[in-house]
Amino acid sequence: MIDAYSKTPRPLREVDIEYSIDQSKCEQCEDKPCLNACEIDAIFIDLEDGITKIKSTCFGCVLCRNACPYDAIKIERTFAPPIKENVPNINIKLCKACGACVQACKTGAIHIKSNKKGEAHSEIDPDKCIRCGYCFRVCPTDAIKYGELLPRTVKGGRAIVVNQKDCIGCMTCTRVCPSIGAINVGRNNKLPYINPAYCARCEECMHSCPSTAIKYSSRKKAFASYSKIKSEDIVSSIVDKDMKKLSLNLISLNKALKAIAQSLSLEFDDAPYNEFMRVKINELMEKELGLTLDSSITVKRFNKLFDNYLFDRNIEVIDKRCIACGECKMVCPTKAIDLDAPNPIKINSNCVYCGFCVEKCQFDAIRVYGDYFYSEEGDLYYARSYINGPREGDYILSHDKCQACGICTKNCPTGALTLENDKISWDEDKCLLCRECEFICPVDAIRIKIR
Repeated sequence: MIDAYSKTPRPLREVDIEYSIDQSKCEQCEDKPCLNACEIDAIFIDLEDGITKIKSTCFGCVLCRNACPYDAIKIERTFAPPIKENVPNINIKLCKACGACVQACKTGAIHIKSNKKGEAHSEIDPDKCIRCGYCFRVCPTDAIKYGELLPRTVKGGRAIVVNQKDCIGCMTCTRVCPSIGAINVGRNNKLPYINPAYCARCEECMHSCPSTAIKYSSRKKAFASYSKIKSEDIVSSIVDKDMKKLSLNLISLNKALKAIAQSLSLEFDDAPYNEFMRVKINELMEKELGLTLDSSITVKRFNKLFDNYLFDRNIEVIDKRCIACGECKMVCPTKAIDLDAPNPIKINSNCVYCGFCVEKCQFDAIRVYGDYFYSEEGDLYYARSYINGPREGDYILSHDKCQACGICTKNCPTGALTLENDKISWDEDKCLLCRECEFICPVDAIRIKIR
């Protein structure tokens, strides 16, 4: 093997790299993290003109592009087919047609054939052969020659593994491996791992790895590591299928909820004004679920899903009662009220349905309400709750779920939420309990519990 441990990987596969570097952006960067990110020193600063450039040794792992804080590096890669060994040669004089190679072949590329004299020998189909070397290793008569590669024996000894702590995820090993199924990519961490049962130990991956993450290990450790990662992949696959089914069910459920809400909200609109109205919807849900979901789904299974499930929020201005006095505008914390006296007030998109205006209005000209689903003692309800003033309640944050993404802090209308040192802080004095943060949180980490 040539250049077994050289830093620049062997050209096992031709890669056409087209790149461009926005030098105006590059000049703004003082630390140049792209230089340290490249494992083969393919990116450098030309001392003559001070411009950042990329060498021809670049094989397109895009680590420099990912490390660039100014998005100054653009890389386009075109890969040629992987270079593979020639199909093994079978010496028919030495071949005893024992069938060992036929059984060892993972792709069914080898079969027994007889010549005109009736002498049987093995034959390899070049279209099916993946050049893994299994036939070479199991042949008891040395009738099979494998060209330049001479894989080690499978029995005993060591196995090749990917040290995922050192792996940079460039996937070069997956592109150069001649044995289909030997290197897989994990579903969870998206890093390659080797199946020792399929690995021909040709060392192509080892030579091409830019971070020297691929090394020999004991076969016992290799199989244990493979089994662990494979088990995690199987579990992940099962979860993905269940999630897909659940997603489809939730889409159907959402349609059912929407249909129920549309019909019942009209009934609520026609009913006299009240602080709280609710309708038991068990029978309606059974009917809708029967039409949209499979028969194994029951109403009881959705109790937790319904808990405080807010469907819609609304604010209404009763024009006949509004005199455009402007009192509501003065107390609105989000400047959502537009005044054009003597015309009635207008509510703009800044409204967070906090209820301050309702409390201040002396003429009962503003109504704020929320329509939602909830469960109680095994029954399902659709309800309308009117807000007559500022809410009272508690802000609850799940630190296990929170990813400190900052979406809630950016959308809080009063600045009650702040992000500092990857931790969300809540200012009770500023909070309106408007539930904007609860609605917008992508990981469902926030709950506003209204008293």
